[in-house]
Amino acid sequence: MIDPDHQLSLITQCKLLGLNRSSYYNRIPTCTAVNTATAYNLELMQLIDEEYMRHPFYGTRKMTAYLNRLGHCVNRKRIQRLMRLMGIQSLAPKPYTSQRRKGHKIYPYLLRGLDINRINQVWSTDITYIKLAHGFVYLVAVIDWYSRQVLSWEVSNTMDEHFCVSALQRALRLYGKPEIFNTDQGVQFTGQAFTQVLKNNEIKISMDGKGRALDNIFIERLWRSVKYEEIYLNEYRHVAHLRQSLKKYFHFYNTERPHQSLGNHTPAEVHHGDVRLEVANG
Repeated sequence: MIDPDHQLSLITQCKLLGLNRSSYYNRIPTCTAVNTATAYNLELMQLIDEEYMRHPFYGTRKMTAYLNRLGHCVNRKRIQRLMRLMGIQSLAPKPYTSQRRKGHKIYPYLLRGLDINRINQVWSTDITYIKLAHGFVYLVAVIDWYSRQVLSWEVSNTMDEHFCVSALQRALRLYGKPEIFNTDQGVQFTGQAFTQVLKNNEIKISMDGKGRALDNIFIERLWRSVKYEEIYLNEYRHVAHLRQSLKKYFHFYNTERPHQSLGNHTPAEVHHGDVRLEVANG
């Protein structure tokens, strides 16, 4: 049996088994990411995700060591592949942490030292990974920095720009437009489709610096809340089940869950002007 994660290359493994390398690839079905993940890889991805939420500075070396200590005999190559598939990497600054796509413009970070004191002053977005019973999907959300209100969200089985654009357009339809929109330097947000929507609405574009995920701190906090209060507590049978659960959770998050940084008010209370915050940058 050929193992793509083995320390021996695919070419070497095929030679040892007397196979033509092309015959190996011909046996691999063409399908989406949801269908290609094996049950064991999904188990590993769940463990990686949980540990990443606890220690986001873990890179592939530390993550491999962590899984080895749990009794999983996996090598770094497999963990590199899974973390890349999940769209996560260590938050620790290092050279070339993200390779931006050639031709995509990178915008400066506009939020350093900015006093966030009103709704629709700054919005931001990000993508995270969610495990299903037989696969995985990606979740994108748009959040208002002042109120912490989740303005829109979308789920997709591929990490492309289309569902990100859809979430952005829905937030604009429902809540007007912000003065500044902040993202990371991922290709989903630097591409023409996403940035053109912002330009068409005369919204200033801000992007995190390389190796500075905490530039988008409020949505990182949102992911932590979503994962520990909803995702890790449930087993989702399929995408429709996940969407139904997320709809309930985000309603709870916006309208019922008190936030300490908001003076124990809810995002909806702040966003609709029911209360006024003395300090919004918490």
